[in-house]
Amino acid sequence: MNAGALLAAARRLDAAGFMPSKSGNLSMRDGDGFLITPAALPYADTAEADLVRMTADGSATGRRRPSSEWQLHAAVYAARPDANAVVHTHSPRATALSCARSGIPPFHYMVLLAGGDVRCAAHATFGTVALANNAVAALEGRRAVLLANHGAVAMGATLAAALTLAFEIENLAGQYLDLLAAGLEPVLLDARDLAEAAAQFAGYGRG
Repeated sequence: MNAGALLAAARRLDAAGFMPSKSGNLSMRDGDGFLITPAALPYADTAEADLVRMTADGSATGRRRPSSEWQLHAAVYAARPDANAVVHTHSPRATALSCARSGIPPFHYMVLLAGGDVRCAAHATFGTVALANNAVAALEGRRAVLLANHGAVAMGATLAAALTLAFEIENLAGQYLDLLAAGLEPVLLDARDLAEAAAQFAGYGRG
């Protein structure tokens, strides 16, 4: 398990303004459990030894308390064998949309990075099993979700993929809000448009 990579990713998100006031959390699958960032510790002050090893049932090993959202991470790993990393942010534009309880519709083909339109999960108090369950339900068939009045979650087969998706969700949220602020109605891509874009993605980068 590359604890250094997890910590570097957390600091990168923090530097980008995605983790205000010690918010947000990241994890990586580790055998039958996962490694997660600690609770209430600024990322600039976090060391690799502060990361917490969790089992699926909530047992923690380490010198710090795990993030209050450990149940969210555990639920995603239990439901999604394709997830090897989970990134939860409070990035400004995605969080703004979540406070309107709005998802991100398919106005741009880059929603395909998330598997399609980005849904907004039903509201639940942070750090609860209800929040975890709502997030998993909204993630069905998707790799990212907004949490109502809270923030965003991105998962990936790798930490790099989850990190890239977290940045793209914020980018899409900003574009969508800019359209709405300009009084413009986004023209949404239909299923055929998205299927054609997905086919292009499948061959992207090949010689």
